[in-house]
Amino acid sequence: MDEMVKNTVFGNVYAGKKVLVTGNTGFKGSWLTVWLLELGATVHGLSRDIPTQPALFDVLDLRQRITHHEADVRDTDAVQRIIADVQPDFVFHLAAQPIVSYSYDHPVETITTNVVGTTNVLEALRVQNRPCTAVVITSDKCYDNVEWLWGYRENDALGGKDIYSGSKGAAELMCKSYYHSFFAKDISRVRIATARAGNVIGGGDWARDRIVPDCMRAWSEGRSVVIRNPQATRPWQHVLEPLSGYLLLGQALYHEAELNGERFNFGPKAEHSYTVRELLESLSRHWHFTDPAAAYRSAGNIPFHEAGLLKLNCDKAFACLRWTPVLDYDTLIAFTGEWYYAYYRSHGAGGIDFYAFTVAQINRYEQSAIKQKHVWIHE
Repeated sequence: MDEMVKNTVFGNVYAGKKVLVTGNTGFKGSWLTVWLLELGATVHGLSRDIPTQPALFDVLDLRQRITHHEADVRDTDAVQRIIADVQPDFVFHLAAQPIVSYSYDHPVETITTNVVGTTNVLEALRVQNRPCTAVVITSDKCYDNVEWLWGYRENDALGGKDIYSGSKGAAELMCKSYYHSFFAKDISRVRIATARAGNVIGGGDWARDRIVPDCMRAWSEGRSVVIRNPQATRPWQHVLEPLSGYLLLGQALYHEAELNGERFNFGPKAEHSYTVRELLESLSRHWHFTDPAAAYRSAGNIPFHEAGLLKLNCDKAFACLRWTPVLDYDTLIAFTGEWYYAYYRSHGAGGIDFYAFTVAQINRYEQSAIKQKHVWIHE
């Protein structure tokens, strides 16, 4: 994209800044890292390991493009040491145990990673007490989901029936407690806000027990994918949608002290709520299935509690940040399908620079935002 246009993205606030991304080796963390690099930031990452094989972090060779710190977010001393050494201007905290099914087998790891890990980041920022803008990303599943038809608002009850949801609700409570105990004080130089999003799809996600990665693995091997609940309805969004929200929130929080301690939802347009079956049928067209029904089969049982319907009310993000989604449903499907199809059809044969491929999708997203006159690419 033209450099003059680049300078208008998020008010050029990240250019030349030191930005720490925890969970940078994950799917969302890798996409966020690429976007921050394109915005001119000096990016540091903090992650325990590479969470999947393959991994977007490796495919894009991000280790060579940033300063990567290998540490467990549950290690209090390590987190404090890294934040003291980096002295970041911005922190985006994404490090988490993100899989609902995994939480049933590993509840303590899920709780300590999502709750204690978040607390460690907040504590390190409190101890340093230097100017820093921190956006803590939790999940739409932080809400106590009672299966109602309307979207959850930021002041609705937190919690959940499963360990993962409970851990995300507890992480939100830790942020609230740290804000009121420390960061709301006049002596604090730290500003924090939390962001909630879910049902994110896009190229380069290989996590287990997520519908799109499971689907792409199966299709790349010529198999139909086994799905747990084909009628489950989700508000699907491309990964760049919530990331634009996180980055806009970071920009606004950097400039506006009154946003300190606030919470924001970032979700897709209401009409993007589709069943799992409908999502797979849409994606199958990018894999040239002549019969979409051949792309999947139902497992027939759900081995753990799984929400049937969960969506977010994003009115606050629009009112306070003027944030709205960019992509229509067909485009978010195309972005996702094209990325995976290119990867699996070229892997091992060379010829495609997937960092450039990923940047090109970010540029296409930004161009769509320009046409729609989104605030984050004009001010």
